[in-house]
Amino acid sequence: MHLVGNLLYDQLFAPHSANPTVFLSQPDGQDITYAAFVARAAQIAHVLTANGVEPGDRILVQAPKCVEMVALYAATLQVGAIFLPLNTAYTKDEVSYFAGDATPKLLVGSDSAVEALSEIAHEVGATLLTLNSDGSGSLMASVDAQPETFPTAARGADDLAALLYTSGTTGRSKGAMMSHDNLLSNSVSLVDEWRITDADRLLHALPIFHTHGLFVALNTALLSGATVVFLKNFDLDMLFAELADATMLMGVPTFYTRLLADHRLSPDIVSTMRLFISGSAPLLAETHIAFTERTGHHILERYGMTETNMITSNPYDGDRRAGTVGAPLPGVEVKVVDPETGANLDPGQVGMIEVRGRNVFSGYWQMPEKTAAELRENGFFIT
Repeated sequence: MHLVGNLLYDQLFAPHSANPTVFLSQPDGQDITYAAFVARAAQIAHVLTANGVEPGDRILVQAPKCVEMVALYAATLQVGAIFLPLNTAYTKDEVSYFAGDATPKLLVGSDSAVEALSEIAHEVGATLLTLNSDGSGSLMASVDAQPETFPTAARGADDLAALLYTSGTTGRSKGAMMSHDNLLSNSVSLVDEWRITDADRLLHALPIFHTHGLFVALNTALLSGATVVFLKNFDLDMLFAELADATMLMGVPTFYTRLLADHRLSPDIVSTMRLFISGSAPLLAETHIAFTERTGHHILERYGMTETNMITSNPYDGDRRAGTVGAPLPGVEVKVVDPETGANLDPGQVGMIEVRGRNVFSGYWQMPEKTAAELRENGFFIT
């Protein structure tokens, strides 16, 4: 049990306070070193506390993908608050629901949405700050005047680090409570399984409002000291321009279908790459096979959920079978049960997946009955 310090911040960010290596490399040439990033995050932490944020408070963020949003994530952890990122496509009514449920101390959004967000902030008694895709906005207005160090708040393994709302496809959206240990333990497993090191250059074209882009990609890079090639979105021209020096790509299946549709994809253009990873949706076996035939690379498919982080992965070494998501990660237990009785099923039978491990969330925000229905007393989560 981690009793002193701030578990996630101490592992992901604090070790880099004097690291001159580039953390976020941008196509415009505005690279940010690890040391500069940690200092910037500390300055934002001062802004957060100046706006009344205390340990345990929620910070709701519906802002465009930018370096400053990543720094806001770090600052949120450093002050001991809970990061609540939202899809930028969510409507005013959807954001209003999330804000009403989570009761954040602070809302952060773009100037283009300030009218709607102002109403929501007023409804829930929150402060509103703005952050735009170019890094401008009221959040950053006074940052330069702040100290570049901050007294990190104490947070233990079971304290909440993030609140992630599910899509709500089968009912009201639920806030999955992710602890410091949930996020850190999964990142440690992935760094080890996928052999991520400080020599890697990770192509990042994912959004950063969900598990894949934020926790799988960025947390593993931070833990290993890798460089992240930070793209605002999936742009084929930008991607091909960066592929020649990159070593990894984390993507969704549509990334790979779009790459395959481009005549520039060849073994030569991916000669420095060591790993292509796919997740967030099923990868068609046909896509997997076509990519291998075209590039010589076997895409590594993995499986996870908002409530569990990553659960399984195809092997780094060995056969990556098309149309499968591999075996459980170290420390993760997976079983297939009868959805009606909960009885374990034999290999080859179809049933419901249940998952147990340090990666599994601690429950749904303010939904004890829903938590009890889906999270068994023995720790298994019913997917």
